[in-house]
Amino acid sequence: MRRSITTTVTVVAGLVLIVDLLVVNPSLGAIATALQELLVLLAAAAAVGGAASLAAHHLRIVAQGTSDRLGSFVLLVGMGVILVAGLRPGSSGSSDPIVLWLVAAVLVPIAASLFALLFLFLLAAARRGLVTGGTEMILLLATSGVVVMLLLPLGGKAGEWLAAGAGWVETVPLAGVFRGLLIGVAIIASLTASRILLGIDRDDE
Repeated sequence: MRRSITTTVTVVAGLVLIVDLLVVNPSLGAIATALQELLVLLAAAAAVGGAASLAAHHLRIVAQGTSDRLGSFVLLVGMGVILVAGLRPGSSGSSDPIVLWLVAAVLVPIAASLFALLFLFLLAAARRGLVTGGTEMILLLATSGVVVMLLLPLGGKAGEWLAAGAGWVETVPLAGVFRGLLIGVAIIASLTASRILLGIDRDDE
C-alpha cells in the first residue's frame, strides 16, 4: 500500500511537469511551479539533513578518539568556518566575499591537487595499458596525445591553429560522445526508476 501511494504521487508529479512543458496553460503552470518549489525545498532539507548527519558522524569519531579524529576535526572546523562566513549578520550567503575568498583559497587548491594526483594516476594507468597492449588502449592514448598537443599554450599562427583545432574537437566529436553518453544514462536511469516505482522485479518477467 505504501509503495503504491509513493508510486502514484511520483508518477502524477512527473506527468504534471512533463505536460507543463508541452501545453501552455496558466493553471497547469501554477501547479508545476508549486511542485518545483516543493522539490527545491525537499532537496534543501535533504542537503541540510545530510550535512547534519555527516557532522554528527565526525563528532562521534572525535569524541571516541580514534585514529581518524584529526581528519574529522579538520572537516568539522572547515564546515564551521564556511557556515559562520555564510550565515553571519550582513552576509549575502554563497556570494559573500568572505565565502568566495575561502573557496578560492582552500577548495580550489585542494581540487587542483586532486587533479594533479589524477594526472599521475592516469600516466601510471597509461603505462600499464601500453605494457598489456590492446588496440583500444593505443587508440585512447593516441587521441589523448592529439588533444594535449592541441592545448599547448603557443603563440602566433601555430597557436591560433591549435586553438581552433581544440575548439573544434571540444564542440564536435567530444560533445557528440558526451551527449550520447548522457542520453544513454538517462534512458537507463528512467527504465530502472520505472521498474522500481512500479514494483517490477526480474523474477516477475
